[in-house]
Amino acid sequence: MSLTEKELELVAIGASIGGNCIPCLEYHYKKCVELGFGQQELTEAITMAKKVKEVPNQKIYETADKLNGTSQKADTNACCCEGSACCP
Repeated sequence: MSLTEKELELVAIGASIGGNCIPCLEYHYKKCVELGFGQQELTEAITMAKKVKEVPNQKIYETADKLNGTSQKADTNACCCEGSACCP
């Protein structure tokens, strides 16, 4: 089974955010609107992409603080997929 064009565009939204690519995000966001996605659906996709992207950021901050002896409590709400490989 293949992904639909709509599903692929949602993936592209996440990849654009993950890759820090503003032109890509603008293009794929517009494409999603053209394909009929509503603002709520796009908000959910963007929120998920932001959460996934935040996990490695939080982990590197924690490691830097640990190495520096200045550990701070992690934001446990940052992970979108707690219990998976990226969020033990």
